[in-house]
Amino acid sequence: MSVEANKELVYRFYEAIQQGNYEALKELCHKDFVFYPQVDTPFHGVEGLIESEKKNFDATPNFKMPLKTMIAEGNQVAAYFIFEGTHTGSDLFGIPATGKNVKFSLMMLLQIKDGKIIEKRAHFDRYDILNQIGVNV
Repeated sequence: MSVEANKELVYRFYEAIQQGNYEALKELCHKDFVFYPQVDTPFHGVEGLIESEKKNFDATPNFKMPLKTMIAEGNQVAAYFIFEGTHTGSDLFGIPATGKNVKFSLMMLLQIKDGKIIEKRAHFDRYDILNQIGVNV
């Protein structure tokens, strides 16, 4: 796939997430997909991704995650977002809803294989998020 096709794939992936269309993720991800929300905590398969991410998005049901920048080279795409939402839904990192607004940056690195996303690595500051919802760490 071309670099532009890889970027389009990643764009559709995040569009599906923002729409809560988790079924679409199954079409966009490789059968051997692995998600790393932190350096050494892998979730295998698209089901692992959904299990890991849906609970975070459910914690902030009004979330917005506009894509700010996307850079691609070869089979890799880096995407930078600013996440904004209000913690009014389910628990977030084990903390019951606080009603507080959260805003933080996300850097993602995705790898493409056979026209599908095979790996996603997320980088964010969990402690920044916890501080924003009132947990002193």
